Amino acid sequence: MLSRNIVSRHSALLRRAIRAKSTQVHIDNSSSSPIAADGRHVHQENLDEIKVQRRDGSMNELEKLRGFVNYQRNPEPYRPPLERLKDWEEINPVPDRDVDVAHTALERKVQAARCMDCGTPFCQTYTGCPVNNLIPEWNNLVFEDAWDEAIERLHSTNNFPEFTGRVCPAPCEGSCVAGLVDDPVTIKNIEYAIVDRAFRDGKIAPRIPEERSGMTVAVVGSGPAGLACADQLNQMGHKVTVFERSDRVGGLLMYGIPNMKLEKETVDRRVNLLREEGIEFVTNADVGKNVDVNELNSQFDALCLTLGATKPRDLPVVGRDLKGVHFAMEFLTANQQKLLLTKEGKLESQWEKENWITAEGKDVIVIGGGDTGTDCIGTSMRHRCNSVTNFELMPQPPMERADDNPWPQWPRVFGVDYGHAEVKAATGKDPRVYSVMTKELIGDDDGNVKLLVTQDVEMTSSGPKAIEGSEREWPADLVVLSMGFLSPEAYVTEELGLNVDQRNNIQAVYGDFRTSVEGVFAGGDCRRGQSLVVWAINEGRGTADACNQYLEQKRFDEVDSRQITGAFANLSSLSPTM
Repeated sequence: MLSRNIVSRHSALLRRAIRAKSTQVHIDNSSSSPIAADGRHVHQENLDEIKVQRRDGSMNELEKLRGFVNYQRNPEPYRPPLERLKDWEEINPVPDRDVDVAHTALERKVQAARCMDCGTPFCQTYTGCPVNNLIPEWNNLVFEDAWDEAIERLHSTNNFPEFTGRVCPAPCEGSCVAGLVDDPVTIKNIEYAIVDRAFRDGKIAPRIPEERSGMTVAVVGSGPAGLACADQLNQMGHKVTVFERSDRVGGLLMYGIPNMKLEKETVDRRVNLLREEGIEFVTNADVGKNVDVNELNSQFDALCLTLGATKPRDLPVVGRDLKGVHFAMEFLTANQQKLLLTKEGKLESQWEKENWITAEGKDVIVIGGGDTGTDCIGTSMRHRCNSVTNFELMPQPPMERADDNPWPQWPRVFGVDYGHAEVKAATGKDPRVYSVMTKELIGDDDGNVKLLVTQDVEMTSSGPKAIEGSEREWPADLVVLSMGFLSPEAYVTEELGLNVDQRNNIQAVYGDFRTSVEGVFAGGDCRRGQSLVVWAINEGRGTADACNQYLEQKRFDEVDSRQITGAFANLSSLSPTM
């Protein structure tokens, strides 16, 4: 067996050889425009005549036999940082405004050509895609211009590709076989191109179940796990009611992910579709508080808990209780609520006084990295903060994979997300400070945070170790804690008497999803721990499958019981004969 170092050197040599010939893909449509008569769609007959520039500079018809060799990766870029900082619209380019729809479709076709049906597509395994998207199949369908079939194939494994195509960090691309020797296929771009086109063309319509089972299910939580669970159970014929404690449906998708990353019209569009398909949504229903969870459990045939992991990790330092120190979800939720209320003309001064958290004109410090930390950075920039700094306890990741992080694992390497790019464009520097821990928060006479004291750390085998004499003070008018989540809040699990694990997540085996209480199932972050949206969808689908098996057995047992009871009744009515 080749050693890992030999494989790494071999891959590096191949990568350099391919990139040495690399040129930007250029589409030559001088003889035949890719835009059809309707100005929107690129049809197969148009594409066959179009030539594209290969890495070696030659112009040839588009082909797939040697796709990743002939064409280089060309992901769709976000809107320019300084432009998108002026608004709250999605950072992705808007079709027909920022990009030409037909040209984009053609570019996705070129990128799909780079997917060459490798022998073992790690992209669609759990190493790559938690929902096992049939990536090579729908890439090939896009290449063949079979977009209608592509959305069917995509929906067969993923309930909400319009969400994952925007917010997923794309572990599928990290495990793409092409990434061994070159840049991976632009899977994420192709995914949301498929679903956005399908919505735009009216190809996604309500699917009303033809038959109903007569069984009822309560789903608690309307985040990605809850919506996926409800969607699956509804299509199986069960009557599903989703209970959401907030005033709007969507959970994390609605209030935890800011608008510039996932526009709320996109969330509402899918929720409205689910409503049309027969799912009932109840908002402002905080199960375990203003809704009795035990009553729900008795009123419905089954109960599915998709609560999320909403208990945040806190910062136990002096000054934590000062005004101006907030959890990330408090900051992001208040911002999104104000955007929605303003858009609907419902914003009231009393709401602002009680709930609004602004970064305008302030020195902002975000403690903790990850997607949520980036979202807090991007939100602060749009508030027109004076400065924003991001502290991370861990050291800066390497520029390339380390030896203990081989392909097809998710590459733990240095990256620049949208929020970092926006700060760099506006200020000229990256906002992140690595290997630093917070020691103390200092306030003014009115109890407002004004300074933050840090100390540098070095990583040892036993964890981070503080470096003596490395203390620094940072101006801070707003401190946002983005250090992850610990578990679901305990009031639902305690009221039901559910078993929990050592991390206080609901105890339920993956693949079975049954809790310690009969008829109660759990999935998503409340069972797994904080994770990705795509993993939440996976768990929601799995929870629905397990719940469906339980309901089918329950229905069979009830029918069997009625038949037996009826048989005894018939026997007792017979008169004895002599």
